[in-house]
Amino acid sequence: MSSLHDRHRAVIPDWVALYYRDPLEITHGEGRHVWDAEGRRYLDFFGGILTTMTAHALPEVTKAISEQAGRIIHSSTLYLNRPMVELAERIATLSGIPDARVFFTTSGTEANDTALLLATAYRRSSQILAMRNSYHGRSFSTVSITGNRSWSPTGLSPLQTLYVHGGVRTRGPYARYGDAEFIEACVADLEDLLGHTRDVAALIAEPVQGVGGFTSPPDGLYAAFRRVLDRHGILWISDEVQTGWGRTGDHFWGWQAHAEAGPPDILTFAKGIGNGMSVGGVVARAEVMNCLDANSISTFGGSPVTMAAGLANLGYLLEHDLQGNARRVGGLLLERLRAATAGVEAVREVRGRGLMIGIELTRPGTDEADPAAASAVLEAAREGGLLIGKGGGHSTSSLRIAPPLSLTVAEAEEGASIIEEALRSL
Repeated sequence: MSSLHDRHRAVIPDWVALYYRDPLEITHGEGRHVWDAEGRRYLDFFGGILTTMTAHALPEVTKAISEQAGRIIHSSTLYLNRPMVELAERIATLSGIPDARVFFTTSGTEANDTALLLATAYRRSSQILAMRNSYHGRSFSTVSITGNRSWSPTGLSPLQTLYVHGGVRTRGPYARYGDAEFIEACVADLEDLLGHTRDVAALIAEPVQGVGGFTSPPDGLYAAFRRVLDRHGILWISDEVQTGWGRTGDHFWGWQAHAEAGPPDILTFAKGIGNGMSVGGVVARAEVMNCLDANSISTFGGSPVTMAAGLANLGYLLEHDLQGNARRVGGLLLERLRAATAGVEAVREVRGRGLMIGIELTRPGTDEADPAAASAVLEAAREGGLLIGKGGGHSTSSLRIAPPLSLTVAEAEEGASIIEEALRSL
């Protein structure tokens, strides 16, 4: 009989990447752990790409899914849907956006696609500002605003996209500046760019760039950008697909690190809210959300089952202060990893906040990316019983560490020890 890997390669596209030389089949999970088909247990520090936000097999979520599935699984947005309205009410209040409306989708890609539709329709412009090193999804429109060559397979685009400096603090032309000078230079670049364009619809930005290797600007950059955008009537879209729901510890939303200029006009979310279920969505003030002048529904967005899961998951997150846990345990993990990597020549930088941590690797003695080293550390960590991710944009290679937000101190210590051993094996 052919192996599952052979069967995968026979029917799944070549561009659907798999981690590891011997790809892993995960069969079940519990808490912060998963098991493979051979029965081996792993500590999970990647959570299905930051999607299993609270815990694997969380009883409160699995119960909500089961109970709702026993009543009705699907109806579409053409009918009133109590779980959808209840979750929308909670998210609207939490978003910080005044007079907010919420539209549910099935993924972060679809959420960002919807945000682009809203912004371009509202502003009657197809020009979008995006950040270098960004990632916003795999649809035709979101690929066209992704500032990361590794994840942008075509130069064709329904939009005119212009890229702004600022998403990466420690690389690029302004890396040598202090934080205040860095922000000033990025704002000057934005001002200059707007002097060469026609009307722009929106700026879309991840407060912390996920696929780009958990890079971020100094706090306050997007507030400074917002003051410029407001003068031109340009909308700000905050892509919170990876930063939302308290993962950064310091804030519930990533935009709140840049809050001096107020909340974004549009906020997109996905991943963690469903704890593994397919949930995404858009929050916008009513004037923007209601600007469409044609029919629009969602067949699967707002499914009763996924909404029930989201409600249970959000309730658990808030009741157990998982944002506070991300701040406390994430802070410990970050310091532990910085201490563990001291003296490891391949480590250029350990960065992040909360339970969103990146370790950038370079060839020793240079500033050049070393993707082979990142892959080697992934393999070594797996051998040690730990699953992590990797990423990075232009000329970078990074390890991505993002455990479920219920991570314990003991598990953080265990994971840090495995990562240390994996790095020192390079």
